[in-house]
Amino acid sequence: MSSQPIRKVVVIGLDGLEPSIVDPMLARGDLPNLARLSGDAGAARVATTAPAQTPVAWSSFATGVNPGGHGVFDFLRRDPKSYRIDSGLNHYEQKSALLPPKAVNQRKGETIWDRLSAAGVPSTVLRCPCTYPPDRLRGSLLAGMGVPDLRGGFGTSSYYTAEPDASPREAENVVALADDGRSPIDTYLLGPRNPKARDGLRFDIQLARAAEPGVLTIRSAGEPRELHVREGEWSGWLKVKFKIGPLQATHGIVRFLLIRRDPTIVLYASPVNFDPASPLFPISSPPDFAKKLADDVGRFHTAGFVEDHNGLINERISEEQFLAQCDDAWRERRAMMERELARLDSGLFYCLFDTPDRVQHMLWRSREPEHPANRGRDSNPALAAAIEDQYRRGDEVVGQVLDHVDDRTLLIVLSDHGFSSFQRQFHLNSWLHREGLLALKDGLSPGHGAGEFLQGIDWDRTQAYAMGLGGLFLNLQGREGRGIVRPGDAGALRRAIADRLSGARDDERGRVAVRSARPRDEVYSGPYVEEAPDVVVDYAPGHRVSWSSSMGGVADGPLHEDNVKKWSGDHCIDPSAAPGVLFMNRPFRRDGARLLDLAPTILNALGVEKGPQMEGSPLR
Repeated sequence: MSSQPIRKVVVIGLDGLEPSIVDPMLARGDLPNLARLSGDAGAARVATTAPAQTPVAWSSFATGVNPGGHGVFDFLRRDPKSYRIDSGLNHYEQKSALLPPKAVNQRKGETIWDRLSAAGVPSTVLRCPCTYPPDRLRGSLLAGMGVPDLRGGFGTSSYYTAEPDASPREAENVVALADDGRSPIDTYLLGPRNPKARDGLRFDIQLARAAEPGVLTIRSAGEPRELHVREGEWSGWLKVKFKIGPLQATHGIVRFLLIRRDPTIVLYASPVNFDPASPLFPISSPPDFAKKLADDVGRFHTAGFVEDHNGLINERISEEQFLAQCDDAWRERRAMMERELARLDSGLFYCLFDTPDRVQHMLWRSREPEHPANRGRDSNPALAAAIEDQYRRGDEVVGQVLDHVDDRTLLIVLSDHGFSSFQRQFHLNSWLHREGLLALKDGLSPGHGAGEFLQGIDWDRTQAYAMGLGGLFLNLQGREGRGIVRPGDAGALRRAIADRLSGARDDERGRVAVRSARPRDEVYSGPYVEEAPDVVVDYAPGHRVSWSSSMGGVADGPLHEDNVKKWSGDHCIDPSAAPGVLFMNRPFRRDGARLLDLAPTILNALGVEKGPQMEGSPLR
């Protein structure tokens, strides 16, 4: 090992790699490049955050502080004054009607690249979550999870069909087609929401059957003017322009999947991504970095959620088509990584590959024939290998990186959390209702009538409520708009709820569903603790908060219910049961490693002192 000082630190994030899958694959020789890093030691564990969620965990990686120090606690957040549920990653502000809206990052705190920039050390950061809007730095940054689609969502697709009774599913628009089976069809692509009307801006497209069987031609004023789509395959990118006013327009890029051409057309359109050459809001720093990437590697997905999981959840696309799109995501990211590594002379390089996480969310059921999500669905043995295939692709990436590593490079490969099955969902708001802590408006009962987004709750009689994936909140006087819990009673109520929730059992399965629940002061510290859930809930593997409660609903029926969605794996469980994996090409302290230790480790390697708020310590 060279005694020369480290000049470069390369960090490769493989989101969601699970130690219990990595270890046997290493033993079998399936991950040869990771084996080169680990030698005989195997994969080290790295403690994740509470909760074990991608945006929370990578924010702690970037800042070296717990969520109380950076302010990201969940994918979702609520405005306590209005009880409105919104993104927990960023929001938009418009201080005056004369000024354009501005994107604001929810993540606070000083990052690794902030410290390096102040010391004159460059960084290249590709797709780190919670970097939208992009941080200014000495170097280049392409924003990751948190970048919306052009509709402002996390993945809003469109489904074109002549079926008269088709209705939109999750995060989806349905566009009705009048198709006689012969003539071209004039239709449209739905774009950004029109600030002066309720519907969205539109971009005209025409669908015409090509002479070749199974091929559809999409004609438009976009680029290219004619886009050919083959049945069962993803198209290339179509660049489109939505006119906002006489002198104002916004650009996007979209792909299509032709599900069926005859006898009537069924077409799927991906979420419309920001065009990297001219995004609606900046997605890179410097602003032209995204365009330069696209010029060199081609157009690429810019939305924070690249993999189209909603299309699979809604059963608009098949597992094979979902995996084909995931293949495209791997190719895009590897091309970006190769471009930047070839230019890297010194400083920090970071690149995240999110796809293993998304595939495990959607296909964990393929590992468990008894999973409730498999009920009533035909099994496909070929899918059983899909998850391990993602791990092998991650190993190939490490091999590609090793070609750029010299004796003055520290290489770090890690996942932010592990993974587990998600077979049973716990209706947390229903539990609060049964415990007399949450009340519904007069005339409402648990179930669909209670609605979602906290709409059915009687705030004058509610002490606690749940939304998001990580915990629950008190209806606190002076904080919530209609709070009834007195601040002096809050501490005792947090403790009482935590004690009553801890050890909650799923009697149908005969096991504990909630390992523990903890008042927030036992979990978090720092300037943003007041924004945290009042009680953090740690679920046992196999269990998670229900879909209903996560969106502020109050379900009827049993407290525990099978999860039958294709989203069949998860990691929002007791963090001690979901550690990530960690590899380095230099000896490091393996016992007790935490995500919080990575920022000090990277800074120390590059000769820069860690920030005064950073909680971890160097692992080398």
